[in-house]
Amino acid sequence: MGKHEFLTPKAIANRIKGWFMTYIDRDSEQAVKERLKRKRIKSDMADDERQERMIARQIERAHKSLAKPNGGGAAEGEPESGSEGEYSGSDDDEQEPEDDSKEADKATGKIAIALQKAVPGPKVNPFDDKPKMKFGFDEEDGSGTRDQEKNELTKKMGKDVKAAEAKRSALDELMKEEEKAKERSNRKDYWLCPGIVVKVMSKSLAEKGYYKQKGVVKKVIDKYVGEIEMLESKHVLRVDQDELETVIPQIGGLVRIVNGAYRGSNARLLSVDTEKFCAKVQVEKGLYDGKVLRAVEYEDICKISS
Repeated sequence: MGKHEFLTPKAIANRIKGWFMTYIDRDSEQAVKERLKRKRIKSDMADDERQERMIARQIERAHKSLAKPNGGGAAEGEPESGSEGEYSGSDDDEQEPEDDSKEADKATGKIAIALQKAVPGPKVNPFDDKPKMKFGFDEEDGSGTRDQEKNELTKKMGKDVKAAEAKRSALDELMKEEEKAKERSNRKDYWLCPGIVVKVMSKSLAEKGYYKQKGVVKKVIDKYVGEIEMLESKHVLRVDQDELETVIPQIGGLVRIVNGAYRGSNARLLSVDTEKFCAKVQVEKGLYDGKVLRAVEYEDICKISS
């Protein structure tokens, strides 16, 4: 055998003359790349789908653990997380990693805690079951509150009283104005009317014995002259009103108001004020029935003949 001769690529290139072509199967290479690409895509889709199913299962387990009184594991007859038959992997994955079950349990616990925080239970007051104790400042606060309420009530009552007084004052003013208007319209310079008892004060009739004698007005002539029938003699006289005087009966007697605001009304004599020469009377019948007039001058009232 001859000796083997080792040639470098450059030496080989110098010895070989001519052009050589090398065939490369690009289609086969492209097919391998496409196959690997599809496998990666399929694997990624399977991972995403598996992740979604795992999250859904974790949420479901968390809800069930909250629904149980002791917050225990899965319900009876339900497969545990990570067990076989719960879901199947992709065609390229023959078996799930063992860590998936542990990760699922941890995630389930975290979700359960999150749900418990999201749905807080009823608040418990630690002092509800303990006897309530009263302190001195509590009583003071209660007393202060009562005092404040009393003050507010007093203020409110004061405002109501003031409002009532204001209304009453306004009403009194209105009534006074009405009294003045009636007084002006009914005050006349003549006052004689039939049926009243008068006293004759004419000194010219003194010689005939009629001075300071009483009689009943039977008729009024020209508003100022009255035909008077004397009570004792039954004589009839014509006397001007300037020579006549009104007669005041005893307390409880009937009088006629002959002048002023309530002219023409009959009233009951209640009392007399001799110092002020006025009387207190109560109107009977008519429009002002029951109305009490506290200060009517003697000249404006006269006894009614029985």
